[in-house]
Order: sequence, then C-alpha cells, then structure tokens
Amino acid sequence: MNPFNKNTDELMQMASQVRRDILRMVHAVNSGHPGGSLGCTEYLVALYFKVLDHNPDFDMDGKNEDLFFLSNGHISPVWYSVLARSGYFDVKELATFRKLNSRLQGHPATHEHLPGIRIASGSLGQGLSAATGAAQAKKLNNDDKLVYVLMGDGEIEEGQVWEAAMYAHHHKVDNLIATIDVNGQQIDGPTDAVMSLGNIRAKWEAFGWKVLETQGNNFDELLPTLEEAKSLTGKGQPIMILMHTEMGYGIDFMMGSHKWHGVAPNDAQLQQALLQAAETAGDY
Repeated sequence: MNPFNKNTDELMQMASQVRRDILRMVHAVNSGHPGGSLGCTEYLVALYFKVLDHNPDFDMDGKNEDLFFLSNGHISPVWYSVLARSGYFDVKELATFRKLNSRLQGHPATHEHLPGIRIASGSLGQGLSAATGAAQAKKLNNDDKLVYVLMGDGEIEEGQVWEAAMYAHHHKVDNLIATIDVNGQQIDGPTDAVMSLGNIRAKWEAFGWKVLETQGNNFDELLPTLEEAKSLTGKGQPIMILMHTEMGYGIDFMMGSHKWHGVAPNDAQLQQALLQAAETAGDY
C-alpha cells in the first residue's frame, strides 16, 4: 500500500496524532505557535499523506516531484510533525523542537539541513515569490509536477504578496497552487480589527487567479477541493484556494482566539488538550 495515499479514516487518525505532536512540542519548551498549527493540521496531513507526489529521500532540487513551501513559517510545529510522520526524519527528533543546536528551529531554516525544508520562512510575505520561482523552474526544466504554497490571511497584508500575485498571473504560472489559511486571526487580534482584508476572493480574481474556497478542517470538503485545484492546472492561470479554518481547531479552549497564536499550554491545559486531540480522530 502506498503510505502517501491514505483513506479518510487514516487521515483522521494521522491528524489526531499530529495535533498531539504539536501540543507536546510547544509545551515542552513553553514556546511556539499552536493556534495556526492546529488549524492547518488537516491541510498538511492531506498534502503529505494523500495529495503530494513527494519523496522523503530528500534533495533540494525536487525534480519530478511536487514541492511544498510554508510561507507562514511560524506554524512550523505542524509541518515538522507531518514531515517526521511521513519519513523525512526520525519522529524522536520532534522532542528537540526549539532547543539549542536543534535542526527544528522555531521558524524553518535551511542551514541546519533538515530534510523537507527548501527555504527559510517566517519573515512573512516571501513564500509566494519563492514558490512562483520554483514553479517557473519546473516549466523551464519540462518537469510536469506541481508547486504548493501555504500563507496566512494576516500575512497577505504584506505588499510582496501582491507583487508575486501580479507576476504569477502575467507569466501564466499555471503549475502553482497557493492556499491562504483564512482563520480571521493574527498575532495582535482579529484581522478585521488589525487591517480588514475586505473581499479576499474578489481581490485574487482581480489579479487574474482562479479562486476556489473550502473548509479546511473537514477532509470531506478539503480533499475534493485539492483535487479540483489539480485539475485546473495547466490552463493558463495560477490557482488560489481560500481555506477557511478555525485557529486552535480541535481544542475547545483554544479555538477561534488570537490569544493562542503564539502561547504554549501549561501542564493542566496540555493534558486537557491531549485528550481532546485524541477524540478528534473520530469527530468529523
């Protein structure tokens, strides 16, 4: 059986495990970003265990395989968990998260040579540019695989995002599937309070992108959207998925609040959260 072609029940089980990884990682060092990581768990699990044509025998070029770039690098816990659980490095290494001399830095970096990481990220607004360049490189190399990138909704307040949006449309980068985590929260509060994003769909459509929308915390809605996005590649337009999620999803006292953007649970909260994360395996 292909380990990267799990059925929905298996994906639910993996999402439950990844949530527990996230919680343990940030708790162990009282540092990190659990809210967005928990909200994007289904997306990363779907990519690495169902959608991506990828190879844990990692090389930086990634020829003849799909590539993924994490632009909102602060949600590194969910990415590290998924990379480890899909075989890029030993799961035991997750226990080194944010510790001195660890390859698992708070924001993904390349100088530690952690398998699966192709760019340093965390300085918001840069991922779409990098992914667009990688997608163009695949075209130049006659490589028919796809490039994926995830951004946060607060992140699209960065001007560089819109430069990249114009560029990708102008150059018909149609092997690129971008996703925005639309959870309505950022570090200082709700996005509507910090800087209203207005009609996000209308903006991306005005920039020439093909736009899809989905619920990101439900595999039954997310997986068909990802498949539809793949079917729309090669048609002259870059693809944008607006993925509606809830920050802290699966943990009731974290859900929907920007306060859990970058705060770790204490001992009692960890135990409560781990129990809830285990229950989400069958709660869809």
